[in-house]
Amino acid sequence: MSTTRIPSVLVVDDETGILESLGILLRNAGFATHTARGGKAGLEQLALLQPDIVLSDVRMPDVGGVEILAAARQQDPDTPVILMTAQATLQSAMQAVNEGAFYYIQKPFRNDELLAILKRAAEHRELRVENRSLKQEMRRREGPIGSRPVGNSRSWLDVLRLAETVAPTESTVLIQGESGTGKEVIARYIHELSGRSERTFASINCGALPESLLESELFGHVKGSFTGAIKDKSGLFTAAAKGTFFLDEIGETTPATQVKLLRVLQQREVIPVGGTDPQPIDVRLIAATNRELEEEIRRGSFRTDLYYRLNVIALHLPTLRQRADDIPLLAEHFLVRIAELRSEPQKVLSADTLDALVTYTWPGNVRELENALERAVILTPGGEINPSSLPERVTQRVSEPLVAERTPTNPTLEAVERAYIMWVLQSEGGNKSKAADTLGIDPSTLYRKLSRYGVEA
Repeated sequence: MSTTRIPSVLVVDDETGILESLGILLRNAGFATHTARGGKAGLEQLALLQPDIVLSDVRMPDVGGVEILAAARQQDPDTPVILMTAQATLQSAMQAVNEGAFYYIQKPFRNDELLAILKRAAEHRELRVENRSLKQEMRRREGPIGSRPVGNSRSWLDVLRLAETVAPTESTVLIQGESGTGKEVIARYIHELSGRSERTFASINCGALPESLLESELFGHVKGSFTGAIKDKSGLFTAAAKGTFFLDEIGETTPATQVKLLRVLQQREVIPVGGTDPQPIDVRLIAATNRELEEEIRRGSFRTDLYYRLNVIALHLPTLRQRADDIPLLAEHFLVRIAELRSEPQKVLSADTLDALVTYTWPGNVRELENALERAVILTPGGEINPSSLPERVTQRVSEPLVAERTPTNPTLEAVERAYIMWVLQSEGGNKSKAADTLGIDPSTLYRKLSRYGVEA
């Protein structure tokens, strides 16, 4: 056996004789062996011992081997699970492998066959652990600078430094900024620099789903809890176990959902839709919004207690117009990426094109810049991008009179938002999908706003 550390094995079976014989066999072969009689005891020992390998029977009266497999995978995805059964079928074997079993062995089996499988499982786990350690060491040596999101402006660097400071902690982070400023980019950056980087980064846009479906996606549901719930389903909080969960556009959630999110933060547990039993969770939460949550609190549409639970560490992302010096760097970054995706030579910007990019105000921020450059690459037959390939709104220069005949009245924020949305919608020929993309918002958000404005959606 190549491993230098004695690997531990948890054997789970409901027959005492099998447990005793396997315990003797594995200890003689050099494994640190623990046994559990029945699936329920197996789950308890799994959480307590955190073994390197699990060897479990499939059919047990209380908790089955597939449930043991799921619990082991959730606790540590690197743990190989070997399932044993006396009634093997091709279908059951395929199901076990598809759900993550390392091996599926039929009883009765030869001792040398089982030991060979266990040794391979131990080597497999050792390689996975070594690989993770090497990645962490490389990240430590290289530092965060090499993988930093693009930008050298002072306001952007201030955000990155704060993100790098909070990343190793377990603190909840609230990222605020206009649509398209890079909130998910920063959330992923924090995840990559955290101790959870080898685990899942799960994300959901809270504004893109109706309330009933959003709660099912977040917390899961039990069979029969609503029409179409034909089986139990785990939510994203459970799927992101030991990883990071990014809740985008949290300001779009309803008061009922906010109450449930508050429970998650306070109790660190979720209750599936239609269920009664709380399930413990272990995730690092990062939330984001393009709304001013303090204003939403004053309006009564966002809970004060949830806001303070989320706002442990606050990151405020600058708009692209506030970091215009970064536009040439971002443009170069996007042109390189677009060329790689299209498997073609990288195109360059003419001086006039770059000037147009730098002077435009970019209400859709970085996302609008990326979309404009992708459009320009597609419309440019040669190697140099000219202003004619950019969207018309980017190249138009709107001149304002130096002196107004009368003092203008100050429009409300909603009036300005409505005017801009209608202008973008008209610029895109009434195409709502393209307009939502330009605005940097989800189509569902655009439809809600249009409905509020009394515009046929």
